Amino acid sequence: MNKFNTDSLKKAVLFEDDNFMVINKPPGISTLDDRTKDINMLSLARQLYPDIQVCHRLDKETSGALAFAKNKDAYGFLAMQFESRKVEKVYHALVWGSASFEGEAIDKAIHVKGNSVRIAAEGKPSRTFVKTLEVFKYQSLVECRPVTGRTHQVRIHLADSGYPIVADETYGGRILFLSEVKARYNLKKWEEEKPLMSRVALHALSLCFSPVEGGQTITVTAPLPKDFRAVLNQLRKS
Repeated sequence: MNKFNTDSLKKAVLFEDDNFMVINKPPGISTLDDRTKDINMLSLARQLYPDIQVCHRLDKETSGALAFAKNKDAYGFLAMQFESRKVEKVYHALVWGSASFEGEAIDKAIHVKGNSVRIAAEGKPSRTFVKTLEVFKYQSLVECRPVTGRTHQVRIHLADSGYPIVADETYGGRILFLSEVKARYNLKKWEEEKPLMSRVALHALSLCFSPVEGGQTITVTAPLPKDFRAVLNQLRKS
């Protein structure tokens, strides 16, 4: 059972004013109701502010910056910024392969129908700028800046480019085990090896938007969670 609660939510707040709240969403919790009995970020936020609305969505396994609007006007104001692509989003992803992105754009249309998400000419135009930050032996850390906001956009763009995200089995990214990274790793008899990272290795690092009409933009940065930091530290040691 997930122990994340309203007290945890308060500690996860990165930015808050009279109109908005941005939190560092932990992995493993849905943004909205996913028809299970599990908690979700919106229901938790509404225990603090009954009229609050979530302004965008992060996948259940994705961690990072998630914005809420405390009132209808604020929601409409930020929704317009998302619609006009004025909100700048930055993600960090750990992918399989030695990536060599230099900030170029991936322009591939994404078609969404029901639970099916795929690259297809008949899909909606989708653009993601990608830059390689670090290259390890078999993995790479990349920075992604999606311009559009299609379902699974970062995940499917990276996978289609030949660099699926670690543990993103939906799009061909297999799970990473410690034995693949740590030299002289010995598994005890009858012991089952656990994944080094068991969830999709994707983190919404920052959001840049204007909280006030006509005002300056702010950048809210969400520190990497413990599991992501631990994997990177292990890879750097190796």
